[in-house]
Amino acid sequence: MKDEMHEKVENALQSIRPYLQADGGDVELVNITEEGIVEVRLTGACVGCPMSQMTLRAGVERALIKEVPGIRRVEAVS
Repeated sequence: MKDEMHEKVENALQSIRPYLQADGGDVELVNITEEGIVEVRLTGACVGCPMSQMTLRAGVERALIKEVPGIRRVEAVS
């Protein structure tokens, strides 16, 4: 079950990655907790960008919650 969720999260991240990469950034999956919290690491131009929290909530989190049942929240980790 965890592997299936991991694959769905990776697929959802793949769908939004081109938008991040167009601005010189990217996102990588770090962990998925038992509580449905996805931990991601923003990389490239996303690091230190003042818009990164909005990108995380409005872009990454929204896409993952829509595409993957059981995901409750997305958090950035370093």
